[in-house]
Amino acid sequence: MTGAALSLGARPWFGRRNSCLPSLLAEFLYLRHDYAVIWHALKLLARAEELADQLEPEPRWPALVAVVAVGGLYMGLPDALTMGPRWLFPSVVVALLIPTVISHHTSRHRLNNIFGFAVDAVLTLGLTISIVLLVAALPSHLESPEALLLSAASLWITNILVFALWYWRLDAGGPYQRDKSPGHTDGAFLFPQMTMSEQALRDAGIENWSPEFIDYLFLAFNTSTAFSPTDVPILARWAKVLMMLQSLLSLLIVALLAARAVNIL
Repeated sequence: MTGAALSLGARPWFGRRNSCLPSLLAEFLYLRHDYAVIWHALKLLARAEELADQLEPEPRWPALVAVVAVGGLYMGLPDALTMGPRWLFPSVVVALLIPTVISHHTSRHRLNNIFGFAVDAVLTLGLTISIVLLVAALPSHLESPEALLLSAASLWITNILVFALWYWRLDAGGPYQRDKSPGHTDGAFLFPQMTMSEQALRDAGIENWSPEFIDYLFLAFNTSTAFSPTDVPILARWAKVLMMLQSLLSLLIVALLAARAVNIL
């Protein structure tokens, strides 16, 4: 009867085991591949956390000092060059600056951006109005030549600080977005460090270099003095528009107003 069973096609136990080997091997290979993918993902996650620990967020205090400096320069202008009561402009700036600082420390980045743009807009409005009032006061000779020179110098410095704040706030999504990734490879301004190779950056000790406020202040200073970005090419159209406006205001202050004040000394 056993021979009959074998003759009818019953498979022995070792035949059934051999038929399972390919499926078991395939399952083993699939599991090995899955474990390899998971292990690779864990290594990438550990590497990302290590880079995050190494990266220090960009300090915000230079921008805060710049805003306070603009308010101080505004307070030093003559009454003829200020809008409304002298306390109005600094009060509005402080009222917007306080929630800006608080939202940054509480990691409410969207709210921080909104208040930051509001501060920059108010500073730009105050600068524009003061320049218009300075142009209007020039032919009337209501202010002494010394006062005009000091006012022109104050507005020229204010022009640099205000546009440095705009560049710092807008480039590559702002400081918070720049803090999220190591290095700086994309933005509206082509800084010299962005053209260096990775090896050159490592040799210089600036592997994870990213622009900070002082870099944008240097850019704004060059724009107001040389009327050009000098060593930093401009890539974005919005940045070109802002730099044209800054150069125009600087030319108006330095070449026209200061020159007229010197001539009437």
